[in-house]
Amino acid sequence: MIPLLMLPGMMCTAQLFREQTAHFSAERAVHFAPINAHEDISKLAEDVIRQAPPEFALCGLSMGGIVALEVLRQAPARVKGLALLDTNPLAELDQVKQRRYPQMVKVRAGGLLEVMREEMKPNYLANGENRTEILDLCAHMALQLGRDVFIRQSLALRDRLDLSDTLRSVRVPTLILCGESDKLCPPERHQMMQKMVPGSTLAIVENAGHLPVLEQPIETNRHLQAWLYACDSL
Repeated sequence: MIPLLMLPGMMCTAQLFREQTAHFSAERAVHFAPINAHEDISKLAEDVIRQAPPEFALCGLSMGGIVALEVLRQAPARVKGLALLDTNPLAELDQVKQRRYPQMVKVRAGGLLEVMREEMKPNYLANGENRTEILDLCAHMALQLGRDVFIRQSLALRDRLDLSDTLRSVRVPTLILCGESDKLCPPERHQMMQKMVPGSTLAIVENAGHLPVLEQPIETNRHLQAWLYACDSL
């Protein structure tokens, strides 16, 4: 079976994909690639490619989806399937860029936990039973990674290029998935993305926001399973 390579969202560790790793590692090799060493999406993708298996099914969430598209752009022959979760292929909007600077100032002054708890993750999750647990996990992952990673990832996201042309070039089994209550990367954007990729599958997960891998892992894994079967059948 094709190995699965997973790329996390901003300020997330491998814990983001704990439910997927537990589910899929029984049947295939599951790899996790951190994306925190550079302030440039292209260089982050180069690191992923250097560490990756010769061929792989690639799954990225949020910032991980952006890096996944850049991996595909740089090494298309090695990517045998693409899953884009709660992400955005477009360049960052000016109003979003403007919000990053005060966040970085606050984080440099020791306010990383405040930024994560008050400005970022609470706006991204649905009001599910496990919301508090997920927020605590997000805070824990962010503190593990620390201030410097936040700054580097913020700069990488701020300065990223539009990857729509790369998305239109995809010709491998592709899953485009998001939570129905994702405010950061809403379903409408994923519907747009699905139209860019011929034959791709769109899945909108109910009772989930920006992190369906944690909010609704069973439903998310069901869609990922069907996608991986399509990758294996190539």
